[in-house]
Amino acid sequence: LRCGMRITKCQLLVTSLCIMLLGLSIATLSTITHNGIHFTLFSNISLERNSYRVIHNAAFYFGICLSMTLILAALLSSAATVRESQLLTAMGFFCFALAFCGLIPAACWRYTHGTEVEDSMMDVYDLVYEEVRRNASSFRRQELTAIHEAFLCCGKRSPFGDITDVETKTCPSSQVHNAGQDCLQEIQDFLRKHMDFISTLLGVSIGFTVYGMILTSFLLFSIHFSSNLDRKGKYVLR
Repeated sequence: LRCGMRITKCQLLVTSLCIMLLGLSIATLSTITHNGIHFTLFSNISLERNSYRVIHNAAFYFGICLSMTLILAALLSSAATVRESQLLTAMGFFCFALAFCGLIPAACWRYTHGTEVEDSMMDVYDLVYEEVRRNASSFRRQELTAIHEAFLCCGKRSPFGDITDVETKTCPSSQVHNAGQDCLQEIQDFLRKHMDFISTLLGVSIGFTVYGMILTSFLLFSIHFSSNLDRKGKYVLR
């Protein structure tokens, strides 16, 4: 029992370190997603009826809460491993279970509503582009220019290959003369790469979280039975 307990403690320390790194990675990714220029542009432009702003804010707060839960679980598990405390081990297991309950819905939402983010960003771009094409307002033109500069793209690609006044006024000069990329395609490619990275991070986090739950539960029972074995054979004279 003691030998198995030592192996479990070593594995749990390594797992806790990996989970702490995953928690920091999720916090960093959530901050980049919330404050990155590619996402804040659309969040500031989107209308109230568009769902992008709600998703943008919800993803940030959910990611920060999830990262804090993972980091707390890793710290409690490390402390429980060193001190062999049943209370700390139980608290670490609870935090792992809480993180698992958050990771599973996030992964399910990614695969069931993954295109919702892409569609909402496309709708925002179409709205700004059409308003600039109709009346060429200076306010919307600045927003469209900012999107083109952020994504290094140029308007919508026409099947005839011609360039409208919208592209001439809002696209960077290098993109106009060199037949810049279609913005809808660039936004789609950027989002797919970003969402693929999120999916990978969620999958790895789920795997380590489940492994951490198994190790903490085994350590909890090991500490309990080990303390009971230590008491056997000890008598007090009265």
